[in-house]
Amino acid sequence: MHEIGIANEILAAGMQEVARHPGSWLVRIGVRVGELSGVDRAALDFAFAALTKGTSLEAVRVEIETVARRARCRGCGLEFESQPWGAHCPGCGSLDNVLIAGDELDLRYIEVEEP
Repeated sequence: MHEIGIANEILAAGMQEVARHPGSWLVRIGVRVGELSGVDRAALDFAFAALTKGTSLEAVRVEIETVARRARCRGCGLEFESQPWGAHCPGCGSLDNVLIAGDELDLRYIEVEEP
């Protein structure tokens, strides 16, 4: 389950931010996960819980935003939510489109609190 490695790296990034602000503590982390990223949201939630249980990070809130797959038609420029079984442009019917969202795995924010 590669979600444990991903969660571990995200928590490490959070701890690096805490280290930049002596005396602070990690409060919240935001992550964006695309439908096509290959990351299972439930497994990522579980990984965060498993890695933080019984530690000083147990109270950290992790907010995971799921990003739908979106495409842009090269013919007419329309942006649309694409389906897994085909990506006909709803504007002109073209199959000539490019994926513009849905494959990302982004660390959106790290929130620390200072005394």
